[in-house]
Amino acid sequence: MSELHKQILLLLSLPVYLVIIPLEILLSNFRQQKYYSWKETWMNIYLNLVNTGIDAILRLFVGLVVLNFFFKYHLTFNWNPIVYWSILLIAEDLTFWTIHYIDHSVRLFWAVHITHHSSPEYNLSTGFRSSVLMPVYKYFYFIPLVLVGFRPLDVIFMYSITQIYGILVHTQAIKKLPRWIEFIFVTPSHHRVHHASNIRYLDRNMGMLFIIWDRIFGTFTEEIDEEPPHYGITKPVEKPYHPLYIITHEWKDIAHDFHKTNSLKTKLKYLFNPPGWSHDGSTKTSKQLQKEYYK
Repeated sequence: MSELHKQILLLLSLPVYLVIIPLEILLSNFRQQKYYSWKETWMNIYLNLVNTGIDAILRLFVGLVVLNFFFKYHLTFNWNPIVYWSILLIAEDLTFWTIHYIDHSVRLFWAVHITHHSSPEYNLSTGFRSSVLMPVYKYFYFIPLVLVGFRPLDVIFMYSITQIYGILVHTQAIKKLPRWIEFIFVTPSHHRVHHASNIRYLDRNMGMLFIIWDRIFGTFTEEIDEEPPHYGITKPVEKPYHPLYIITHEWKDIAHDFHKTNSLKTKLKYLFNPPGWSHDGSTKTSKQLQKEYYK
């Protein structure tokens, strides 16, 4: 990444690390809302550090090497810089929506992503509660972007920018924003829905920057006052502060489900069907739960 890119990211990140999180902690304590606890906050920091280490290696050896290889075969467009960066922003955000949707729809990837959703708290530090193994595969989703002519460093830079925005929406301090903002952009209200374990809210609002993708593809749900979000996952983690179990517990559950059947086809369904799917109906997917909820 160029030195200019590094400086821009540093300037954008500093308010998150140095100002906004301490301010939210002080504000929530002053209001006696207790959005933060020491154990959950330290776990968020730990998971982010592990993710950062893995991501730093794979960003270089998988991200840049793979993306640069495919960039050799890219289409050539003579774009105005404003058009180039604007289209890249929109295309990268749609790519993230696709990654995020698959993470929630395929249990193999949910086993990675579930770590981000496992905290029963919701605050700015939750934004740093990383899906530790996601760097193993996320950069492959960006191959179509480099094939149409976006430079690999620019793609990764834009992804980093939208990630910073994605951290900022992990807050309960901001309720609803003006209507036009709520219609176009992901807001704290939208993302609170995404982190909720209420049946109404399961697998909704997948966007990072733009909420319009969820409106287009039918995954949008409004936060309603009558049903405040309950954060976390539907099945609480048995050992929420164990440094390895918090990362691997869904893989343990998958292995347990494998032993329920001798059928290879059924075993593969436990791996590639949506989370909650079961061959005997003992557990249900979010869509099955919501169908019953809205009867």
